Amino acid sequence: MKRDGVAAGLRDDGEPVDAGGTGASAYADAVAVYLGLGVSKLSDYNASLVSWSNSRDQAVHVFGRQAVPMVWDYAEVSPFADAAGDLAVSLDGISRGVASMAIGHPGVASQRDAQTLEFGGTRVVSTDPPYYDNINYADLSDYFYIWLRRSLKPVFPDLFATLAVPKAEELVATPYRHGGKEKAEAFFLDGMTQAMHHLVVHSHPAFPVTIYYAYKQSESDGADGTASTGWESFLDAAIRAGFSITGTWPMRTERQGRMVGNYTNSLASSIILVCRPRAENAALATRREFVTELKRELPGALRKLQQGNIAPVDMAQASIGPGMAVFSRYGKVIEAEGSPMSVRAALQLINSELESFLKQEEGEADRDTQFCISWFEQYGITSGPFGEADVLARAKNVSVDGMVRAGVIASKGGKVALLPRTNYPSDWDPITDPRLTLWECAQQLIKRHLDGGEAAAAALVARLGPGRSEDAKTLAYRLYMICERKGWSEEALAYNEFVVAWPEILKKAAAITGEGPQKTFEVEEKK
Repeated sequence: MKRDGVAAGLRDDGEPVDAGGTGASAYADAVAVYLGLGVSKLSDYNASLVSWSNSRDQAVHVFGRQAVPMVWDYAEVSPFADAAGDLAVSLDGISRGVASMAIGHPGVASQRDAQTLEFGGTRVVSTDPPYYDNINYADLSDYFYIWLRRSLKPVFPDLFATLAVPKAEELVATPYRHGGKEKAEAFFLDGMTQAMHHLVVHSHPAFPVTIYYAYKQSESDGADGTASTGWESFLDAAIRAGFSITGTWPMRTERQGRMVGNYTNSLASSIILVCRPRAENAALATRREFVTELKRELPGALRKLQQGNIAPVDMAQASIGPGMAVFSRYGKVIEAEGSPMSVRAALQLINSELESFLKQEEGEADRDTQFCISWFEQYGITSGPFGEADVLARAKNVSVDGMVRAGVIASKGGKVALLPRTNYPSDWDPITDPRLTLWECAQQLIKRHLDGGEAAAAALVARLGPGRSEDAKTLAYRLYMICERKGWSEEALAYNEFVVAWPEILKKAAAITGEGPQKTFEVEEKK
């Protein structure tokens, strides 16, 4: 390759690519890098952990998720079969990537320690930090490192100086590396605080620091509600370092059909936290003042998120930004007994306000729908005693018999249950329904979407009209949150997929009615 480079007119200066060379030697090194990456990729398809996909009729590579799973049997692929696992196929993908690169705009990557890195206040920073204890990339990297080291140690001797990937410095809370859970958490918090502090001091003052974070709140903290050690530790580090969180930008980054997302309520978006240095003279606030400001500002931000069609699975994460924007603008929030409020306590208050916001929207629905939501929260789609249903119905100023006639519940043998979506009539028309309820509108929309996709749902949206359709989508957020809390993952998935498909449903409905699609909204950063 070096001879080819010289023949093509490149300088024979002997400068390798590792030293910044641009001549024939660097050209030969660059080609070796791409060939080495091709061999490394080959190891992902030629292992005893490779399974076979009947739907795609090909081998499925090892790393469908960030783990090394056990498989019951494996597929063995010929590396010269012109299929997945073939070296030529691997190199073809790499060459197409190289061909699409912008010429004349070089990118520079370097391996540096974020806790000590200084770059003089001239860089705009957008970063995706480690997710507490979620993924240990250093351990997983060894799978590829040993192959890359065999190929590329002569090209990048410093990068491949160690026999395996260095692991002790990786900024994750791994108990087995640090002597237990508490020490691992302290290691993460101290290291992340130091890294965040460097960003506060050295990032460009005219631009916010944007931080991708997709660690799902999933830990139950007893009677205090949902919390997450990952979120708590990360936000605590950012605030300790001197950042104020000024906004949340949800960004759809996860493709549909990815293995980790199939049949699960994994996040559909990355939540980007927008951070700026907090004023040194930031005021103190009492718990009461913080809660008052939270109640004043959070509902508007949540409505904007709904208007922007944030997926229900991401709603709790996205609400953290505007909630923490209130919390982090103060130097400290003081509890009633005089101690500083913890990030965990602030997160729990934010989650509580999110729940209150969704319940408040529930109160604007018709009485039949209010009954259905309350019954769903208690019994789901299973049956409950008629006596309890009668008491609840009277409290909502409706009757069990009336809701049976409305077609939303079934009552028989002293038991009452919500009518399953599968039992709803396929020829239902909201215009001729004598007792139209928001509950039935939402369930019919979801039924149409599940059975016939976006086009079928759009046809019903055209009949319902924009106002009632939007109310039905809003109800889906509330029902999703109930399912998430109860652990009804399959039911939750139906609501989440419906909301995610909403923009396409609206486009198809607009084509039917001849009206323009809804206007999109812009996410604002609070100054």
